Amino acid sequence: MKARNNNSDMPIGKLTKIKDFLPPPAELAIPEETEKITISLNKSSIEFFKRQAQQHNTKYQRMIRELIDKYATQYSK
Repeated sequence: MKARNNNSDMPIGKLTKIKDFLPPPAELAIPEETEKITISLNKSSIEFFKRQAQQHNTKYQRMIRELIDKYATQYSK
């Protein structure tokens, strides 16, 4: 009978090496130039983002900022 290895830190099965796809830490820490603005949004829109942010454990302002950034990037090309 084979002895089982009870070390849960060891991989199980065939391993495949994958290319490192993560950026180095220096690229993650690049500060972006931002500007504070005041904007009026519909109450229903704000409530939507607040609910979504709570479900995804993030801040609603960050979600709105990401949406605007992605929109601007898409249509700037």
